[in-house]
Amino acid sequence: MDIVSVLLAFFPVIAIFLLLLVYRVAADVAGYIGWAVAVMVAWLYFQTPLEVVLTASVAGLVASLPIALVMAASIMQVTLMQETGALARVVALMKTIAPGQQTVQIMIINIGFGILLTSLGAVTVSILPPIMIALGYSTFTAILLPALGYDALCTYALLGIPAVVFAQFVGQPVQEVGLHFAYFMPVISTCIALGMLQLTGGTAMVKKGLVPALLAGLTAGVVAILMAHAGLVTITGIAAGLAVILVLVAYVKLTGKTLQDRSLLNEKDLAAEQRLSLGRACSPWIMLTVFSLILNAPFLPFFKLTFVEWAMPLEIIPGNPEKLRLLWQAYFWVVVCTFLALPIMKATGEQVKRGLKTSARRAMRPIMSASVFFAIAYIMNHSGKGVDWKLVDTSHNMVFVMANAAAGVFGKFYAAVAPFLGLLGGFISGSESSSIAMLTKLHLSTAEQITASGAGVANGVVIAAGSAIGGGLASVISPAKLQNAASSIDKIREASTAIRPAFVVSVLITAVCSIMTMYWAY
Repeated sequence: MDIVSVLLAFFPVIAIFLLLLVYRVAADVAGYIGWAVAVMVAWLYFQTPLEVVLTASVAGLVASLPIALVMAASIMQVTLMQETGALARVVALMKTIAPGQQTVQIMIINIGFGILLTSLGAVTVSILPPIMIALGYSTFTAILLPALGYDALCTYALLGIPAVVFAQFVGQPVQEVGLHFAYFMPVISTCIALGMLQLTGGTAMVKKGLVPALLAGLTAGVVAILMAHAGLVTITGIAAGLAVILVLVAYVKLTGKTLQDRSLLNEKDLAAEQRLSLGRACSPWIMLTVFSLILNAPFLPFFKLTFVEWAMPLEIIPGNPEKLRLLWQAYFWVVVCTFLALPIMKATGEQVKRGLKTSARRAMRPIMSASVFFAIAYIMNHSGKGVDWKLVDTSHNMVFVMANAAAGVFGKFYAAVAPFLGLLGGFISGSESSSIAMLTKLHLSTAEQITASGAGVANGVVIAAGSAIGGGLASVISPAKLQNAASSIDKIREASTAIRPAFVVSVLITAVCSIMTMYWAY
């Protein structure tokens, strides 16, 4: 296979990488340019009819709806909770927990609440940094730890959307793929907990906080495994976040230390407490958890009804319909629960109007950023096909060309490389779900070629899962997320100082994931 084909197959990804890293172009703009490059390469070099290229792009946009719309719905929910004071009430509670116990605070706030809030759709890199500053942590720590903590179970963010997207691309039910991710979690979550301590206070803090870190990491990981076995993958983050908080609260109680100190609360916090009870403030999330449990519980009929019988297939690519599953999707229930909770949160008409207007403005660019990477992935996956949507010559398919090159260069060690490709994909696209969309078909195809070459029987799904976890670890080096965290405490210029240490930690944890993927893939 000639070098020109290989370079051009990789060119859309290379172009986006250069735009982000060298020219510092915004992620959504880099995505648009990358899409245009993918269109031109697939059409002019890999001989894909323009009709096929554009239709594949539309199919990719439709496939992106679960993540794009849940991002929009979550932004709407959190904005309305900000307007009504519900979010301020939750923040007031978090400020009082585990006073004077840095290692426990770090685990409870950034891993426990981080996983829980991210699973429910809240943007933790906006919510947690001000709390860390209020508790006396440095600007550097307040920016970095919230961006790293929720990575422990990033696969289960937004009601498990990354896991749902992964299931879609590997062609397996989400309950089956849940275990592929879950077995990584005890080790990866613990590594993240230890990494947070290292970043905060070096080796001395790692030694001091070893027990809380192990409790937090192992609890999150074990709960992920248990939830996968129970078939409740989409609410894993909710269960794991709550479990981490409860286990660490029990640890504080058993060690005889103070659990809560209200002296840190300021006048705004006290006013938030007086306005809303904690139950009212959390009502959108409580209802969302209940509905998610009802919809996904294997012993109830609703999962089969909403996921299978009411799949709502939309055929854009002949013979390969996109299943909308509106009544099962997280974004539908986030919207429903938010509006049901408005009276409970004592929302006024003006607050609702202002919140909807603000969220509409905030949501547009994240929606497009998520969607365009799915469009690129679909162009690459379907490149080389004719108007009959059949692939006659595999050398005209960009994914096949990339897979063939990767199998030839790395052989059976490709499984060890895949998590680093996921890390790169997550950095480029800005999310684990988009990284999954871009790389999963490549991993599956490469695994097939490794097996065919006789180098070993490669499990493509395990390799792709390792890559997806690498994509999640990219959150801590994402410029957009670090800037979001820094801007929430008015320290936007400090974001760049956090990238280098964050990069070291993310690479080291990805290396651990790489070893695990290599071991399990054969």
